[in-house]
This record gives sequence, C-alpha cells and structure tokens, in this order.
Amino acid sequence: QVQLVESGGGLVQAGGSLRLSCAFSGRTFSRYAMGWFRQAPGQERELVAAVNWSDGSTYYADSVKGRFTISRNNAKNTLYLQMNSLKPEDTAVYYCAADSHLLTITQSAYDYWGQGTQVTVSS
Repeated sequence: QVQLVESGGGLVQAGGSLRLSCAFSGRTFSRYAMGWFRQAPGQERELVAAVNWSDGSTYYADSVKGRFTISRNNAKNTLYLQMNSLKPEDTAVYYCAADSHLLTITQSAYDYWGQGTQVTVSS
C-alpha cells in the first residue's frame, strides 16, 4: 500500500516562496506518475502540476506556469513543488497523489492521495 505524506505548507506573504515535499513509501516510487493538486474553500480540487515516471515530462496548470516547478528525487522517494511569486489565489490545501500509470490530468486516475498541507498566502 502506498503512503503519501505532505509537508512544507504554511503562511507566506504575497510574492514569497514555499517548497512542498511529499514523502512516498510502500511501493517503487520511480514507477509512479505523481501530481500536486489543490483545493481552495468552496472550490473543486484542481491539478496544479504533474510529473511522469518514464521520461520526467511535466504538466502545469496555466495559473501556475512560470511560478511553480514540480520535481522528483527517486533516490529519496520524494516529490517536490517549488512555489515562487505566490499570490493570495494560491491559498488552498495542497495534496500530492500517485498514479501507477503514465502522467494524466484526470483526477480519478490517481490511485493514492496524501492528507494535504495548508498553504496560505496573505496580501
């Protein structure tokens, strides 16, 4: 069974940066596509960024392109999300998720989810 544990959330001023981490255990991390999702109050959960396992290809939502960077360290079984130039509209609970197939933007395809970490950006 895969377990995912996010960390690194917190309160930051607009324009600041945070780096989220997601520790993966229970299976072979390098064989899973990984994604970061977020859910703001009253809104649906959305995919922010994803990274493939086979070739390292990535996907970013338009709202975060140029500001966020997803990366993975297969030796450490850890997924990262570097968030720069944060905006108040980035405030949300951020979740990491694992997909045992190739990179997809379809939420239902992700097999495992973490508990989430809160990111709050003040104006």
